[in-house]
Amino acid sequence: MSAVTGRHVVVIGSGAIGTVSAIECLRMGHRVTVVDPGQPGGEQATSYGNAGWLSSHSVIPPAEPGMWRKVPAFLLDPLGPLSIRWTYLPKVMPWLVRFLLAARTPALIEQTARAMRMLLIDAPKLHAGLAAEAGVPHLIERRGVLHVYPDRAAFAADARSWAIRRKVGVEWLELTADELRQREPHLDPRYTFGLVVEEAGHCRDPGGYVAALADLARERGATSVATRATGFRHRDGRLTAVTTEQGEIPCDCAVVAAGARSKALTAALGDALPLESERGYHVMVKDAKVGPRTPMMVSDAKMIVNHMNGGLRAAGQVEFAGLAAEPNWKRADILRDHLVALLPDLAGTVTADQCRVWLGHRPSMPDGRPCIGTARATSDVIYAFGHGHVGLVGSARTGRLVAQLVSRAEPEIALAPFDPRRFL
Repeated sequence: MSAVTGRHVVVIGSGAIGTVSAIECLRMGHRVTVVDPGQPGGEQATSYGNAGWLSSHSVIPPAEPGMWRKVPAFLLDPLGPLSIRWTYLPKVMPWLVRFLLAARTPALIEQTARAMRMLLIDAPKLHAGLAAEAGVPHLIERRGVLHVYPDRAAFAADARSWAIRRKVGVEWLELTADELRQREPHLDPRYTFGLVVEEAGHCRDPGGYVAALADLARERGATSVATRATGFRHRDGRLTAVTTEQGEIPCDCAVVAAGARSKALTAALGDALPLESERGYHVMVKDAKVGPRTPMMVSDAKMIVNHMNGGLRAAGQVEFAGLAAEPNWKRADILRDHLVALLPDLAGTVTADQCRVWLGHRPSMPDGRPCIGTARATSDVIYAFGHGHVGLVGSARTGRLVAQLVSRAEPEIALAPFDPRRFL
């Protein structure tokens, strides 16, 4: 069947997923209106505070077999790398059960890894192309990423995940203690083992990158409406409009790419999808004197450390407390303390006025795979959300897939693993 062009598409959400979707829909000959109350790439956006990794190897779901044994610790330690606020436990419990069951065996984890690999495999290259189109090629770097461990025994504890990565085609270079010292002279000497994944990339300013992509979409004809989408209008089984706080926007297709705030929109279509916010924090140190030469994942601290255009960023932590709860800035303080422990030469050089902290909401599905597909009620509404920790890196191919669904063309990868109906 030949592709359909000339539809009017309302993209709900101007984050990385929604903005790339808008660009790709324009590329395929559609008219696009982007609806979002916030500024693309602004501080309110999850993409703004992203760790910046374009990690095409991030294919393993956050859960693991036997993780249920750790749930009491998640409840008892409010400042651990993964925590659950007691007051939110009743609400998040159904999601947590699905989260744990989805990774109860290595075979299930491998299924997710194979699906995610197809979504992410050449993401750094795709992002480099988009950045060049938007006039910001300097924001995308393709020089690999580094995972550091205290020792080989610590790496062995993650061996199952790395073995699955190898099965799906990920390759890496192992570094001895001496090689790690030569590569990262400021790294604390207690880290004696490392892995370099050379295929991965890095974005130096995720917020600026998304803002530049939004500018590109507008230059190519997209219209932006600064309001909040509230629902949909249908007639005879076909979409006729997206309803917003400022009135209706007539259209014949819509894309739900509102991140962690997509849940109410899917519910309006009768799809009760298990979307949850994995709240993440970051700390930025302006004018940091030292830092990693290569974007770095620190295994025991569960954080990513990068030089960004605005300073040295440490990002990580997972907190389940919902969309409305106040931030717990002690979690950002922990990231700062981990950063100084990681890079001892920072000790005594970081002042309070150098540090900025941030909280964002990763939109996460319990099985570690996003929802990319159509609503049950109508194929005129397409879902593109739930990417969890891989929203930025996954946006490049997701946007292409969205445009193909809008055009009723054959998707470039199999979408069955991402079909929203798997939860319905």
